[in-house]
Amino acid sequence: MKPIKKAFVFTTFLCVQFMFAQYTEVINSNRPGVSKSAFSVGTNVAQLEVGPYIINEKHTPLKYEVSGFGADFTARYGLLFEQLELNIEGTYQSDTFTDNRSTISSEDKRSNFKQFTIGAKYLVYDPYKTADGEEEKPNLYSYHANRSFKWKSLIPAVAVYAGANFDTKNNPYTGPGVEGFSPKVMVATQNNFSGGWVLVTNFLMDRIGTDYSDFQYIITLTHSFTPQWVIFAETQGIQSDFYADNLFRFGGGYLWSKDFQLDTAITFNSKDTPSVFGVNFGMSYRFDFHVDKETDNGNSREDADKRKPKKKKGKKKRTDDFDDDGSL
Repeated sequence: MKPIKKAFVFTTFLCVQFMFAQYTEVINSNRPGVSKSAFSVGTNVAQLEVGPYIINEKHTPLKYEVSGFGADFTARYGLLFEQLELNIEGTYQSDTFTDNRSTISSEDKRSNFKQFTIGAKYLVYDPYKTADGEEEKPNLYSYHANRSFKWKSLIPAVAVYAGANFDTKNNPYTGPGVEGFSPKVMVATQNNFSGGWVLVTNFLMDRIGTDYSDFQYIITLTHSFTPQWVIFAETQGIQSDFYADNLFRFGGGYLWSKDFQLDTAITFNSKDTPSVFGVNFGMSYRFDFHVDKETDNGNSREDADKRKPKKKKGKKKRTDDFDDDGSL
């Protein structure tokens, strides 16, 4: 097989694995956006996603400014079922709040968790499964067949999430009186379109039962234009009695290896109550202990490959192998 055709078959395989399976041959990260995909990381896979950031806010009517830095993190683990994922996520921020309402400005140093949540996500519907529960297979011999539009791609995969927030007392980043545990629920959908386009939507209710519970929606559009590079655009709406905003994010990610991803993004809004501008840099790393139960009686794919008999030199070529010109 010619090198270019080998590359096409390999790339097609990776793309289909990314689109249709829970466990994937390469890392499947939620970064660099803040939305959550419908699919889990896969059983016996532990994944860490971390992103330090800098933030600047300016509230023109109330005459205050916020300048600081922080980091958001997520730990994910696939447990028991391919559809189930447990996760811990949080955002810690340290900043300086500057009050400019008087002739002499006053500063207040602040630091705390803006969010700390433990939860679980479960894939309830996967449109990429066939009627007998098997994954759909790609057409490895037709480039156009794999990249042509399919009406079925309009049907999204759907996952549900339930978690518990923990907020400390007198937290400057939450509403007054919000402390202790409060529920968080979410519905996540994902559409995988041909040509490397993926659309993810999240609809969630946060800090349910408190005086400042909020509703959020997140819409993320991602495009992978090479096996290593991906770009994204995202919008996030937040509505509560404590804080309301519409945030926009743009950025990209680079697949350094099959278990390691780097990313960056900018965040901003279009109002001055307050205006928001942030820059983050992140990484995702996967600890892959996945065992493919459908391969070699429960052994991993790597172990199965080691047990395959090696081809003898000088053996006549099989009729189902490719010739150099791509024909059989």
